[in-house]
Amino acid sequence: MVRNSAAGELLTVREVLEELGGVSRRTFYRWRELRSAPSCIRLPNGELRVRRAALDAWLAERAEGTA
Repeated sequence: MVRNSAAGELLTVREVLEELGGVSRRTFYRWRELRSAPSCIRLPNGELRVRRAALDAWLAERAEGTA
């Protein structure tokens, strides 16, 4: 069951990549290796999900011009 409330929404890796403007899957997994990707949840079936709130926070941390 995937929750669809705004902050609790669980995004697939594909949805995250699309939202990031078409970043490649390989780049995303490289970021994970470097521990610089947004935090993920591994489901029992092995698939990854990213909480909407985690992605938004990750993007905010990387915004230029923020102190």
